[in-house]
Amino acid sequence: MIKKLEDLGIGRPSTYASVMKTIDRRGYVWKKGKSLVPAFRAFAVVNLLQHYFADLVDYQFTAAMEDELDEIAKGNQDLEPWLQKFYFGDPSATTELAKLGLEHMTHEPHEFDFAAINSIPLGIAEDGVAISVRSGRYGPYLVHGDDRVSIPEATEPDSLSVARALELLSAPSNDRELGVDEETGLPIFLKAGRYGPYVQVGAMTDPKEKPKTASLLTTMSPETLTLADAKRLLSLPRVVGEHPEGEPIIAQNGRYGPYLTWGKETRSLEDEEQIFSIDLTGALALLAQPKQRGRRAAAGPLKELARTRSRSETSSCAPVASVSTSPTARSTRRFVSATPPRPSPSIAPASYSPNGATPNRRVVPAKRSRRQRRSPRRRRPRNHLRKRRPEPPSGRR
Repeated sequence: MIKKLEDLGIGRPSTYASVMKTIDRRGYVWKKGKSLVPAFRAFAVVNLLQHYFADLVDYQFTAAMEDELDEIAKGNQDLEPWLQKFYFGDPSATTELAKLGLEHMTHEPHEFDFAAINSIPLGIAEDGVAISVRSGRYGPYLVHGDDRVSIPEATEPDSLSVARALELLSAPSNDRELGVDEETGLPIFLKAGRYGPYVQVGAMTDPKEKPKTASLLTTMSPETLTLADAKRLLSLPRVVGEHPEGEPIIAQNGRYGPYLTWGKETRSLEDEEQIFSIDLTGALALLAQPKQRGRRAAAGPLKELARTRSRSETSSCAPVASVSTSPTARSTRRFVSATPPRPSPSIAPASYSPNGATPNRRVVPAKRSRRQRRSPRRRRPRNHLRKRRPEPPSGRR
């Protein structure tokens, strides 16, 4: 790709890295090993630019503009007339952008044909109907007449042929009708989505009015799902009851598991079955508990280096020297007296007993600040390397 940019004269070596980061961040490519594979979204963006902003994405556009700017820098052309023609348009120009000007291209409303822009034709099937790829809100999918099917992730565009598309379109689907919803009179379907199986009431006839859906629980299987299970899922979120201080308590299933909500307060439930079984008393007791933050407990010492001495042994012995065996802390030495010391943050965690028992502790060197870590430690020069003041000439003090 960089070789192609160099051949076309696009960008400079200092901008190649930012170009790669931009197309990766916007989802125009995805990585496969050390290669970048173009995504179907990138083809739709290229179609939009080529159909409506062809002059701006022309390879020779930047080169021609640089030549004109060089003429302005040499004094052969005036700057203000050139800017006026470029921004407001020049009727005598040959290209569409030069005739209308940049103001018209960026400020005037455009009527985009999104269906044509977003369609990437693959070919014609045996029945004479065209097969195309479209990039949707939830990923790319194939279109063959009225049939729609999602394209599996990590599918290279060059590997998607007409035969492969027909194979995906003819694959059996797990979608099936479970029964009829008594409240609405609409059928309840079991469907396979991008994020897993789910149930849906009725069919989607209007994109602006989406039907009600609910994802399956982790304990459910699409093969054994019944109409009663689907109705239980569609009944969520469930109102447990009214809180004594006002506002209802709601039990529902979320992205990170089942939980309760009461106003701005939330509490996690132990399992998904509690969404349907928890009562008002249990919900009030759960909300009365402090909210769990999910942090881990502090890790203990890696290894105890010596057993804990008793008070009699400590009083009869001399002060114990504790030396770290770490190469970076061999010069760090601390002497533990007979009296029990207070726990220090520079000493590794150990059991501290107020009865007078003083365990041998492994000493950890004091942590350096960020500023100290950034600048290396300066050592004083040795005596024989120091610069000495020159001796005065003889006869002078």
